[in-house]
Amino acid sequence: MAELIAKIAENKGDQPALVDEYGTTTWSELDDRVNRAVEALRGLGVVEHDTIALMSGNRREFFEVFGAATHGSWTVVPVNWHWVAEELAYVTENAGAKVVLVDDRFLDVAIEARADQRTDHVLAWIVLGSGAEVPEGFLAWDELLAAASGDEPTDTGMGGPMFYTSGTTGFPKGVRSTLSTTGIPSAVMELIAHSFTGMLGLPADGVSLLVGPAYHSAQWVFSMFPLLSGSTVVMRHRYDAAETLELIDAHGVTNLHLVPTQMIRMLQLPEDVRDAFDGSTLSSVFHGAAPCPEKVKRDMLAWWGPVVSEYYGGTEGGFLSLITGDEWLERPGSLGRPVDNITIRVLDDEGNECPPGEPGQIWFRNEMGSDFSYHDDDEKTAAAHREGFGTLGDVGYLDEEGYLFLSDRKIDMVISGGVNIYPAEIEKVLHDHPAVADVAVFGIPDDEMGESVAAAVELEAGQEGSDELHAQLIAHCREHLAGYKSPKLIEFHDELPRTMTGKLLKRELRAPHWEDAGRTI
Repeated sequence: MAELIAKIAENKGDQPALVDEYGTTTWSELDDRVNRAVEALRGLGVVEHDTIALMSGNRREFFEVFGAATHGSWTVVPVNWHWVAEELAYVTENAGAKVVLVDDRFLDVAIEARADQRTDHVLAWIVLGSGAEVPEGFLAWDELLAAASGDEPTDTGMGGPMFYTSGTTGFPKGVRSTLSTTGIPSAVMELIAHSFTGMLGLPADGVSLLVGPAYHSAQWVFSMFPLLSGSTVVMRHRYDAAETLELIDAHGVTNLHLVPTQMIRMLQLPEDVRDAFDGSTLSSVFHGAAPCPEKVKRDMLAWWGPVVSEYYGGTEGGFLSLITGDEWLERPGSLGRPVDNITIRVLDDEGNECPPGEPGQIWFRNEMGSDFSYHDDDEKTAAAHREGFGTLGDVGYLDEEGYLFLSDRKIDMVISGGVNIYPAEIEKVLHDHPAVADVAVFGIPDDEMGESVAAAVELEAGQEGSDELHAQLIAHCREHLAGYKSPKLIEFHDELPRTMTGKLLKRELRAPHWEDAGRTI
């Protein structure tokens, strides 16, 4: 593994590489532990092109496993640690994982999954951390490493991740990218990492802060690639808004990735806590993964300045467009222009190019030749491709200057009386009302129109739902939108459901309305 971590360790041996709640790992220690991990996993029977599953929170061992994979030519499946045993067993079988590594905080799930016959093919179950007694049938990560050699391994080749989609419908699917193809020289990973950090302007010797789940592709990219470029990674398993501000100042953090929910929680902190924050070391703050309310974006830019940038992309396509804070202030709501190696087309249902300003499905192509597929699902792969372009299923438009704007996900579109309605447009209007903290718009059954528009609203602190406020919000929408776009129903919720990565779970809000409808659309 001389091409990557060992090379950094030669220059930064005693400096911190990884920092979590439990301690610090220096670059020399990381080099040694990754070398031992490669030998240990090979000793268990893991060979080139094999797959391993990793169910871990944000901890140093997570990066040790990936460091080994990038040199052992293995695919790693990061497993969502919120999943139950049945889901872990499914992914283990579907991915063909030879080894399963599990954080000691989630041992109960792993023990149950190990008893599932779908995991009978697994060669070894390994426990990360020392916070729990290692149960029968499991091996201890630290003991495996202690028994292995710290010498630089030979016959290295690049490995990488296979992320599984969230599985909002049916079973989750693994996303394979040609950028994480196993078996090619591991030095390629170094080139990819440096290319990524260069494209985003991340400092080569910076400090990255990880405060979102690393099983999510964006969080993984924003921590793993800077690490492989020589940056220290400071991490926490759980996000705490006040602690995040403290960590930034205490460690001199230069870059981090956030989702809108995290920014909202920062903005809700007491004024004295926010005033005590310095943040002068920050040079690059990126947010994505979910649409950001305009007021939240403006408030963050006013507080942190133009270091706050936004991207559009996904597990399948990576980063497709970028926009700086200053650009966004000139074009509120935009997701920026396509990055240099990406071509974006907006097409209607017949495949025709949409003119500027007209919404259509967003399609992309990486001009470097990289592409994606869904593991063992040719039909799903084919449905996500068209004439050499791929799609995330989103609907949006390009303006006259080539800036991308997102309208909505196609799956969220409401069709009322044969007219397509895009919830994002309605959500933006409701977000602008001073009583609204968060909102989700979706379709509900309507015997006459097919569907009608409903909105679930989370109110600002101190506000209470009432018939009077309901009428005010409807009037507010009618003031800013055509009548057919205005919600017919507004529900008040204490908190809207979101995933750990900040994505709104509209299906949980929508489902009760369709239970007795006898149809789903």
